[in-house]
Amino acid sequence: MDAEPVREHVKVLSEFGIGWMRLAKLAGVPRGCMSKLLYGDPQRGMSPSKRMRANNATAILSVEPTLNILGARVRVDGTGTRRRLQALVAAGWTQSELARRLGMLPENFSKTIASELVVVATVRAVLALYDELWRAGPVANGVPAYRAEAARRRAAELRWAPVGSWDDDAIDDPAAFPDWTGRCGTPEGYTAHYRVGIPVCPACRQARAAARTKAAA
Repeated sequence: MDAEPVREHVKVLSEFGIGWMRLAKLAGVPRGCMSKLLYGDPQRGMSPSKRMRANNATAILSVEPTLNILGARVRVDGTGTRRRLQALVAAGWTQSELARRLGMLPENFSKTIASELVVVATVRAVLALYDELWRAGPVANGVPAYRAEAARRRAAELRWAPVGSWDDDAIDDPAAFPDWTGRCGTPEGYTAHYRVGIPVCPACRQARAAARTKAAA
């Protein structure tokens, strides 16, 4: 196979903190194969490979920069991290308690809960914390009741969506919207938004328009 697309894939993965030796291990190909792909064999006067065996090429190309293999300090989209932390605050977990459980200083936590980009290590830590706490009551786990209520009020003021408004397959999607009402995407969702005082989401606008079109037909 042509080696150039494989070489470009290796370079892209390196930008995500995946070095070529680690990539060789992940792909299950010999280090010598990877070295020749990138550097050739200077001692023998050989330039980087122009072609390579199809099985090695396929194995390398199959490695994608997924969260479980990215370098811990690589910066990635922070959408899911923000939403998970905000949902926990909406459930009554104080920001100071979440910061303590994450081993963060309060000022660093304040940045994280609003950041567009976060490092992979933070994404992993927040995923684990969310899985641990999303069904756990903060008061039953040591948060004073008055502080839990203050956290919930603050989240409501900032329009931070609660845990129940996110589907697992939507919380990390920057284009997704929370289902504040439990009826989003249905004809009833449009009016439900007004009852709870939340701006109407695109799904409910579309459902409303479709219902009007159907009624007019």
